[in-house]
Amino acid sequence: MPSTLRGNLAVGQSGGPTAVINATLVGVLREARTHAAVKNVYGLRHGVEGLLKEDLMDLGGADEELLERIRHTPAAALGSCRRKLRADDYARILEVFRAHDIRYFLYNGGNDSMDTCQRIADLAEREGYELRVIGVPKTIDNDLMYTDHSPGFGSAARYCAMSVRDMGRDVEAMAGYDRVALYESMGRHAGWLTAASCLGKEHEIDPPHLVYLPEVPFSEERFLDDVSRCFVKFGFATVAVAEMLKTAEGEIVGLSEATVNSDSFGHIIVAGSANYLARRVRERLGIKARANRPGTLQRSAMIAASAVDREEAYMVGQAAVREALGGASGVMITLERTGNDPYRCTTGTAPLAAVANAENYLPRAFINKEGNMPSAAFREYAAPLIGDPLPPVGRFEVKEVEKRTAVAT
Repeated sequence: MPSTLRGNLAVGQSGGPTAVINATLVGVLREARTHAAVKNVYGLRHGVEGLLKEDLMDLGGADEELLERIRHTPAAALGSCRRKLRADDYARILEVFRAHDIRYFLYNGGNDSMDTCQRIADLAEREGYELRVIGVPKTIDNDLMYTDHSPGFGSAARYCAMSVRDMGRDVEAMAGYDRVALYESMGRHAGWLTAASCLGKEHEIDPPHLVYLPEVPFSEERFLDDVSRCFVKFGFATVAVAEMLKTAEGEIVGLSEATVNSDSFGHIIVAGSANYLARRVRERLGIKARANRPGTLQRSAMIAASAVDREEAYMVGQAAVREALGGASGVMITLERTGNDPYRCTTGTAPLAAVANAENYLPRAFINKEGNMPSAAFREYAAPLIGDPLPPVGRFEVKEVEKRTAVAT
């Protein structure tokens, strides 16, 4: 058994927030209170930036009523950041840890945050400072390796499914005016969230009619043919696209007119594929088209939070504390699916070194053979994660009334 390590616990939130990231934080706080070895819990204001500035919040006195409200509050209650550690940061980090007797460090984030965790774990080992470091998963992109899925994805997936379904009903109603509608989801290289757009589809006519993912090389000609075919069949077309699509030659679709940025980790951020493709539909097919891009709404929309996602986010927070107090370090908490009918999930761990900076792409089996729609296997995988079934919608069966006058032209 590992020796008891008594000291303070520091917890931080990093990267893009989610609708359930604070459920994880509350799970950490409540679990930490049950362990005598944890003297107090400090929250890092804006992640490792707060650590470097010694900007800490004492969370030990938060009452249960506040914690329950925080649990249902979207975005990062402690504040988030996108900070890549530099060589001159390490001495400062260790200085703050020593000054506040921090012996447990839990960091809630995605791929890059796991890299930060690994670097801090390596630092502590190198300097002989007894510290237990646990990565706590979170990302709407669902691209973390070695976990069945990531907290935050289920809620964002629910938002995407509801938005695309409702967008489609709008364009169907306005089919004589706006005839093609495109919806652009986040996800640079992994199409999990874009694929989730299909989770509200019940019938062939229901949106989306087409889904284009970064895992499949994009062909503009094939796209235009697909849209034309759907338009002829239904009188309108709805399309979900990832924010960054690439051709077989590796060229980013619509790059010349896209909004391009990069973060502190050097990742390129491209937005605007839907705008470009809507323009091409108008120019090449002569069909009215418009683009919809929810931006940050899709990641923190509490209106679409999944109850399953919230409970699992809470669960990984609890598990992170238990693993740290049990002697684990240098690992990320994982979610492990143990059943699908009914859906069941538990927690495990994976080495930070294996998770950091790796990306989990949508497997080919989750995409249809044409490359323009998620497969039934994806729907089976993702459906339990969005929680309760989407609110039902209806469509009248057309029973035409016989015309008794001359039809106006």
